[in-house]
Amino acid sequence: MIKLVRTNSSNSDFIKLVKHLDTYLEEIDGDEHDFYAKFNKIDALKHVVIAYENDMPISCGAIKQTIVDCMEVKRMYTLPEQRGKGIATKVLLALEQWAKELSFTQCVLETGKRQPEAIRLYEKNGYQLIPNYGQYIAVENSVCYGKQL
Repeated sequence: MIKLVRTNSSNSDFIKLVKHLDTYLEEIDGDEHDFYAKFNKIDALKHVVIAYENDMPISCGAIKQTIVDCMEVKRMYTLPEQRGKGIATKVLLALEQWAKELSFTQCVLETGKRQPEAIRLYEKNGYQLIPNYGQYIAVENSVCYGKQL
């Protein structure tokens, strides 16, 4: 059974999962990794969801405020052996629910073109392609998505 826990970025299980994520992204991003890494700091994330199975952390995600009514989805990751089971969708929906409870009306996110699994996850969950925003405006590998809550 999957258990979802709300926490923050000081959670040691979240930190471990993010280390796996960063290793994965370093391989995928190649020379662009340093650019992306500076926008993926976790020291001040107040809204983190971790999925556990049998008390083992297997998936995570976070949200952070970008503008007045908008949360950005960050640090989504599921262990490779746990993928394809709908766990990332559960984490994403839990993050969206939390954003709604905090009176936010929209979620946005950035992912890489070299991450087709992530793109499918977001599109399957109602995210629409939007123009690249902020630091991603001129980044060729980046694609951005948004969803009204």
